[in-house]
Amino acid sequence: MDILNKCVKATEYESGLRESGYYFFFRKLESPQDSEVVVNGKRVIMIGSNNYLGLSNHPRVKEAAIHAIEKYGIGCSGSRFLNGNLEIHEELEEKLARFFQKEAALVFATGYQTNLGTISALVERNDVAIIDRYDHASIIDGSRLSFGKVQRFRHNDIGDLERVLDETRGKAQLIVVDGVFSMEGDIANLPAIVKLAKAYGARIMVDDAHAIGVLGNEGRGTAEHFGLENEVDIIMGTFSKSLAAVGGFIAGSAEVIRWTKHLGRSLMFSASLPPPQVAAVSAALDIIEEQPELRTRLWENSRKMHNGFKSLGYDTGSSETPIIPIIIKDTIKTYQMCKLLFEKGIFVNAVASPAVPPGRELLRTSYMATHTDSQLDKVLAAFEKAGKELGVI
Repeated sequence: MDILNKCVKATEYESGLRESGYYFFFRKLESPQDSEVVVNGKRVIMIGSNNYLGLSNHPRVKEAAIHAIEKYGIGCSGSRFLNGNLEIHEELEEKLARFFQKEAALVFATGYQTNLGTISALVERNDVAIIDRYDHASIIDGSRLSFGKVQRFRHNDIGDLERVLDETRGKAQLIVVDGVFSMEGDIANLPAIVKLAKAYGARIMVDDAHAIGVLGNEGRGTAEHFGLENEVDIIMGTFSKSLAAVGGFIAGSAEVIRWTKHLGRSLMFSASLPPPQVAAVSAALDIIEEQPELRTRLWENSRKMHNGFKSLGYDTGSSETPIIPIIIKDTIKTYQMCKLLFEKGIFVNAVASPAVPPGRELLRTSYMATHTDSQLDKVLAAFEKAGKELGVI
C-alpha cells in the first residue's frame, strides 16, 4: 500500500472547487494588506483581514523594519537558543513585559509555535490541559504534543468547565482559552474562569491573538478588559494581527518564562524571528500606546457593522468584537455568497468544516480602524443584494 495515494483526494477536492468557482484559498493578493486590496487585478474592499488597527502598512512600522535590515541583515541563521539571539529580541521582550505588566516575556518565531512550545513545555505527564472546544488549532496541537491529558469543555460553558475541573481534581491543571474566539468573535467568560481556577487551584493561560490592541482601555487585551490582569498567569499573543508582522510571545512570571525558554521545543529548534519583524512589532506596539484613537475608530466601525448586519436580518451569533461572523449554516450557500460578494467588490472569508462545526458554516468578516464609512456602506449594500439574491435574508 502506497502512503501517498491519499494525496490524490486533495487534488480531486481542489479541482472540484476550482471548477465550480468555489476555491477561496490561497487567493493571490497583489497589494499591501489595507482596507482595500488588489486580487488578480481587481480592487476589492478587504473585510477578511486581522489587521485590526491598520498598522501592517504603516510608514513607521515599515521604516523600523528597513532600519533593522540595515543594522542586522535579513535573518539570524540559527535558533535563539544558540546563535540567533539578538539584542533587539531581548529589547522587545522587555517592552512586552512592561506593556502587559508581567515580570518577563518570551518571543517566538510564529504564534502557532508559541502555543506549541509553551503548552507542551508546561503540561507534563500526569498534568492536564483543559481547553475550550472552540480554541485555536495551535492550542489543540500544543496540548496534544504534551505528555499530559487533554480535556475539552463546551464552548464558553462554565458549568462544563467546572465538570472537567472536578473530574481532574488532584492533577496539576492548566486552563487554556482564547480571549477572543477567532471565528465567532465572542469573548471568553474570564471572570467566571478565574473564579473556578481559584477554587480548584488551576492556572490560566489566555491566547489573546485577536484581543491585543483591540480590548482594554490601553489595548492590553482580555484580562485588562475585565480588570483581571493579576489573575491570569500567562498571556499569549501573536504579532500577525494588530502588531502588524509575524511571530508570537508569552508574558508571565520570570519562572514560567525561564522554564519555557529552556524546554519549549518550538523555540529551541526553530530559527529566531528575523530582525525586520522584531523591529516592526516594536514600532507597532509604540503606536498602540501612543494612538488610542485607532482603537476608538476600530470600535466605531465595529458597532456600525454589528448594527448594519442585524438590521439586514443576518445571524451574527454571539460576536462582541470586530470579528463578525455571518452564519449561513450551509456550505454551498456560504461558498455562493463568498463568490457573489467578490464579484460585487468585497473580499470575505468562507469558513466551513473542519474550521467550524458542521452546520455552523459562516462568512468570517473582520474590520479595521482604517475602514472608511463609505467602504463600510458599500459592504452592507453588497451583503443586502447578495443575501436577497441567494435567499439568505
